[in-house]
Amino acid sequence: MPNARKTPLLRGKLWVEINGAAAMTEASADLLEQIAACGSLSEAARRLRFSYRRAWMLIDAMNTRWGSPLVTTATGGKRGGGTQITERGQIALRSYRELQLRLEHLLGEEAEAFAKATG
Repeated sequence: MPNARKTPLLRGKLWVEINGAAAMTEASADLLEQIAACGSLSEAARRLRFSYRRAWMLIDAMNTRWGSPLVTTATGGKRGGGTQITERGQIALRSYRELQLRLEHLLGEEAEAFAKATG
């Protein structure tokens, strides 16, 4: 059986830094998406299998590093609390996901070029 050469897989992780500190990562983007879907920090954390503390720390870091909140929270009460993504949060999330797709496309092209060069 001939040894079939496969195109190598190039992988990368994307994170956005502001003043040298991570402001958006895969985990925080996933959390924003889940908050948008369910309107609850605790439910979003459960869906992602994050501890509530981890989820809260991600939100706190994002809100602090971006200079204005990406997420707002309301404490419980008669009508219950809730968590929402701000307009700025929606823009940051959309931009992050678009950049992620561009990175994946670039890495795919580079993997093909690498295979041809080393082939």
